[in-house]
Amino acid sequence: MAAAAAAAAGPVLWRRLLGLLPGRPGLAALLGRLSDRLGRNRDRRRRRSPWLLLAPLLSPAVPQVTSPPCCLCPEGVHRFQWIRNLVPEFGVCSSHVRVLSSPAEFFELMKGQIKVAKRRVVMASLYLGTGPLEQELVDCLESTLEKSLQAKFPSDLKVSILLDFTRGSRGRKNSRTMLLPLLQRFPEQVRVSLFHTPNLRGLLRLLIPERFNETIGLQHIKVYLFDNNVILSGANLSDSYFTNRQDRYVFLQDCPEIADFFTELVDAVGDVSLQLQGDDTVQVVEGMVHPYKGDRAAYCRAANKRVMDVINSAKARQQVLHAQTFHGDSLLTQEDAAAAGDRRPAPDTWIYPLIQMKPFEIQIDEIVTETLLTEAERGAKVYLTTGYFNLTQAYMDLVLGTRAEYQILLASPEVNGFFGAKGVAGAIPAAYVHIERQFYGEVCSLGQQERVRLQEYWRRGWTFHAKGAGAALPVLRRGIVRHLRAAESAGEAVGKDGDPADQELLLRTDRNGLDEDDGHGWRQLLQPCFGDDSGLGVPASSCRTAQRGQGGPWGRARAPCGVLAVSHTGGRRGAGAGLAQGRLEAEP
Repeated sequence: MAAAAAAAAGPVLWRRLLGLLPGRPGLAALLGRLSDRLGRNRDRRRRRSPWLLLAPLLSPAVPQVTSPPCCLCPEGVHRFQWIRNLVPEFGVCSSHVRVLSSPAEFFELMKGQIKVAKRRVVMASLYLGTGPLEQELVDCLESTLEKSLQAKFPSDLKVSILLDFTRGSRGRKNSRTMLLPLLQRFPEQVRVSLFHTPNLRGLLRLLIPERFNETIGLQHIKVYLFDNNVILSGANLSDSYFTNRQDRYVFLQDCPEIADFFTELVDAVGDVSLQLQGDDTVQVVEGMVHPYKGDRAAYCRAANKRVMDVINSAKARQQVLHAQTFHGDSLLTQEDAAAAGDRRPAPDTWIYPLIQMKPFEIQIDEIVTETLLTEAERGAKVYLTTGYFNLTQAYMDLVLGTRAEYQILLASPEVNGFFGAKGVAGAIPAAYVHIERQFYGEVCSLGQQERVRLQEYWRRGWTFHAKGAGAALPVLRRGIVRHLRAAESAGEAVGKDGDPADQELLLRTDRNGLDEDDGHGWRQLLQPCFGDDSGLGVPASSCRTAQRGQGGPWGRARAPCGVLAVSHTGGRRGAGAGLAQGRLEAEP
């Protein structure tokens, strides 16, 4: 009866879905609650008023800088100095930063890095797939471990893998079974940790079926580390992420401090996770509270302490290094450093790893993101991209209430990983379109269509998973933006088999009337690098332009001289995870 009432009040989409679920009251109730939420959002939009413009004043203030700005620090970093009060600040030379352009490049780089690793391989992901490409990756690990034992001088190579428990345990053949041979053959060198959210426990854990239990909370850190080289990405270890699922990838070469930090972070999350054994059972680390059998509050306190100890110790180390770099006599130009050979050049790029683990009351990413959106001034340009458009209410209010220009890149329904899926999952792309239309309706009701622009990514045979926020993103070299109204038909806009590669990628801004044709037809989307004088602290003069015509669908952009904030989430996804509320952001 309750489900029927929810269906009557909800959108047509949910009423149709409920009609397809006889005898499934749990799923019907879930869809009913989603319907109620969508309805409330629609009512809230109708009640919007000019008071929305006060949203920035109601947001958290920028954390105070505990020390005065340093005259020796590069000018472009001044307004970001407050972030190093929350997380460690890593200064690197831009020549050590490389932006990868394609899934294939990401996959080949990982295999190559595994083969030459001597000391450590650390891989954190949501899950490891079970196909031939994933097996190829596991074989690379096995081969490297075997060589480390057979070498004339055996190395102390250690492999640490962190995955999510629920996603990594899905199905009879899963991430766990893929990794068992490594654990059985190299028990002293391989560690596999499976994070289990403390929110999935008791009767809830028994009743929620496989796959649906992943909506309660997940481990979502994506970092791949080989000795002192680090790949920061949003890509999982699955075949689609190695072939035709577009994501972002930043390769940091010879950055020992960053590698040490992420090693310690993954170790910390691993310590509060379940440890996979060679017989496919799991155990807790000795002395640690069990994540779903033990006391929840005690577990979360212990996890908070373990993770924050890593953040605070790294922050203290980097503050000492900052003082030595900019206040000592070791500051060298790149040319002088090359000649000296024993000291590194002065950093021109700063990296801030933002951590979000809401069950453990760690919400650094949320604080920083809200602050950056709050501080975006008139004339600033903010670029957001996400494969799952589901803004939190706080972010929505900031986007609508500030004066900055927003360019938001979304996944079209056809490139959503759930498109064409069977059952309820197949309706998820339509749900995101509904949320997108609601948001754009608010933009239009406030007359801000010129300030807030939405575009959709489409590429034949591909899916889209990239997430990011900042002054800009790497240039889209082979990407094409076309308004559907500028084409003779939707078929013409989408293109046909055999079209040139640059016409296989479409970014649409007219989702059922979301945007009016601006008459520009074909044009490029983003700035060629991170920077313009955007008011976000990245000076245009510090940027290096990308080489046109190189790379894959994102292009190959040289590293910018500026600021890179990297978001990592663990536990239940918080507000910073892909700028989404998280419930509909499960992986297919």
